[in-house]
Amino acid sequence: MNGFLTSILSFIVAIAILVAVHEWGHYIVARLAGVKVLRFSVGFGRPLWLRRYGADQTEYCISAIPIGGYVKLLDERDCAVTIAEQDRAFNRQSLPAKTAILAAGPVLNFLFAIVAYWCMFVMGVPGLKPVIGDVTAESVAARAGLLTGDEISAVGGRDVATWEGAVLGIIGSILDTGDIALRVVGADGAEREVELRVAGRESALTEPGRLFEGLGFRPWAPALPAVLDTLTPDGPAARAGLLPGDEVIAADDRLIESWPDWVEFIRARPDQSVTATILRDGDERRIEIRIGVVEEAGEPIGRIGASVRISENLAADMRAEQRYGVFAAFPIAVTKTWNMMALTVRMVASMVTGDVSVKNISGPINIAQFAGQSVSVGPVAFLGFLAIVSISLGILNLLPIPMLDGGQIVFQIIEGLKGSPLSERVQLLGQQVGIVFLLLLMSFAFYNDLTRIFG
Repeated sequence: MNGFLTSILSFIVAIAILVAVHEWGHYIVARLAGVKVLRFSVGFGRPLWLRRYGADQTEYCISAIPIGGYVKLLDERDCAVTIAEQDRAFNRQSLPAKTAILAAGPVLNFLFAIVAYWCMFVMGVPGLKPVIGDVTAESVAARAGLLTGDEISAVGGRDVATWEGAVLGIIGSILDTGDIALRVVGADGAEREVELRVAGRESALTEPGRLFEGLGFRPWAPALPAVLDTLTPDGPAARAGLLPGDEVIAADDRLIESWPDWVEFIRARPDQSVTATILRDGDERRIEIRIGVVEEAGEPIGRIGASVRISENLAADMRAEQRYGVFAAFPIAVTKTWNMMALTVRMVASMVTGDVSVKNISGPINIAQFAGQSVSVGPVAFLGFLAIVSISLGILNLLPIPMLDGGQIVFQIIEGLKGSPLSERVQLLGQQVGIVFLLLLMSFAFYNDLTRIFG
């Protein structure tokens, strides 16, 4: 329940921040253009909190439905405008002014991402060196000559230092040509070129969680002994008498070599009794555990309510941190934002052409889960989450779809070219098309979320 509440609260906070940033862009540029702002709202529906400020008595409010927000401008098309204020109506502004006001929301989302990445790089972004773990026989990686222990130093000719950079480079290469050019350093220190050929499999490889499985290798992971750390109060482990610090070395006379081995053993035995052999203060003990049951992807799995103890020095030589000074971090943040914007646009375009799996479209459930996970990891992870969602929000709003900023910009350009406003019938039709598209998109995103949860 705590994890669920954390995800919900983190999601609400994240969306509130990003919507406020987006709408602040519209608001500030409208004010600079001399347009009267009637209301600035974070959220939709009935205002929960409302205050009026300034000479225009602009309403600032927080509304009941926390997903979204809006800025209401003075406009002759939807409200009465006095002769004295006609020049301050949005519909009376020049084409450049109206376009700037509409584009300001997405632009501020991109600027927010730069600030978020700048903060991250100043604070230090932790990561792991991109070292190859197990390589599956007869896989794409194996046929290309990739070996366990190889460290990826460049993808597509661009240097990488962490797994995050390597994965982004690999996805970018898949979108470009379908072939992945890697420069790797072997365990013997020798450098060589490796090319993974995956043309024609782009959609399958870009399904969430399928990249490494499809390429046929895993990132290197340290051997993690099955030492218990935190126990869930009144969970199966605690009820059986297990304690933090206990190391499981066998179960039902089967040798337990690592934490993943122990997890696999437990998951395969829901609602069963097993006898675990543990080491406690150097002494071996045998303890009987009644394994609990939870549902995952519609199937019962075993769980005992225990986490793994991880040593602070575990795999210390595999850690890589990206940290820069206050001034050096700025161009790095700009480059990072640009690269993520370009990758997002390419992913969207490839989804339209069918080259990238549409299962990458996430809805509020999946976003909330990521929000909760990033908060639990720490402020740097949460800033990274905010940055990528802010970029996605900016790009989504620039799509030429009625009801979105991009669609409204297209309307304004058409009006400028024809020299007169579009008819109310055309605008209404455009809004209806936009609403239908957004409803379909949201429904599909919900479907993807539920598929991830229930398999």
